[in-house]
Amino acid sequence: QAAKWARTIIIDGVPDGLLHDDVMTDILMIHFQMSKNNGGDVEEVVYPTREKGVAYVTFEDQKVVESVLKKDEHQLEDKRLSRRYLLKVTRYCGNVSSFSMYLVVLPL
Repeated sequence: QAAKWARTIIIDGVPDGLLHDDVMTDILMIHFQMSKNNGGDVEEVVYPTREKGVAYVTFEDQKVVESVLKKDEHQLEDKRLSRRYLLKVTRYCGNVSSFSMYLVVLPL
């Protein structure tokens, strides 16, 4: 089995404060398990994190990471949400500090 960081993606754009954290975690898990989203078996969803609107999703199989990253657009959609939310999905590089710096550079 591949290292955990190699099976993990970073999700940015998670709607913050709309629902309880455990409900949002559930919605994220469902989204990334669905075949229409190129998903697969999810091992773990880490939400909330220290970064507002950011979650980490770890898959059981590293191949799912590649599949999910190939999808053009991830829109979080659930009956518990008032609208769709566009998510930014990136590969977890194993270096959290560089990701934090990356977030600071992004325009709001």
